[in-house]
Amino acid sequence: MNELENKLSSREVSEMMEMLHADLLKKIDKINEDLKKEKILCSKYWIESSYKQAGNGKENREFQITKRGCEFLAHKTTGTKGNLFTDKYMDKFEKMENYIVSDNRKALSPMEILELQFTVVREQGEKIKEVDSKIEALEDNMPLFNVECKELQGLVRRIGTKSLGGYKTPAYNSNSLRGQVYSDIQQQLKREFGVTRYEAIKRSQLDLARQIVTKYKVPVFLQGEIIKFNNQIQF
Repeated sequence: MNELENKLSSREVSEMMEMLHADLLKKIDKINEDLKKEKILCSKYWIESSYKQAGNGKENREFQITKRGCEFLAHKTTGTKGNLFTDKYMDKFEKMENYIVSDNRKALSPMEILELQFTVVREQGEKIKEVDSKIEALEDNMPLFNVECKELQGLVRRIGTKSLGGYKTPAYNSNSLRGQVYSDIQQQLKREFGVTRYEAIKRSQLDLARQIVTKYKVPVFLQGEIIKFNNQIQF
């Protein structure tokens, strides 16, 4: 097995060491200064690379750390943290070794090796997706934003005006009747979502709220009042 083919991202290593990734980068940079002074190849331990930050695509530094590099860092970390880190990285490399070398010592294909090299990256990606999913769930359960409240208010007025027969019709011009229709639409939303103010509707329910308002039907007693007002003969 070629040890250099099997590496862990410094982001994953920093997580196992329970330290900030930025602090681990500084630690490795300091070690590299000493190695380079003595003309020792840093690539025995790690190779500098980069990754794109989720969301904005920004390029950030990282190192691909070999098993030997992890052993180097383990010797630099004493006590319980050092012991736990050693256990974690040994498990990781044992897992990769089991993939690369089968029971009969047959090497994997280039495609399988390439897939293995990205195992750690995929694991990191799954963690990011999990965090994104939690953030999305939190946003969906938040109450409507102010701009969304105004949008819903505007829709209530438009549907209410349409239900009254249109803008400036006799029914519309009746402040009392117009207020009853607008209030009835709002009351329906409150009943549907079990809230005291329709502004308290969850963001995940906004599309459903739009549908309820759009499909609103005037109650029979209000419909009779609207017809009576709009059929009045204007002298």
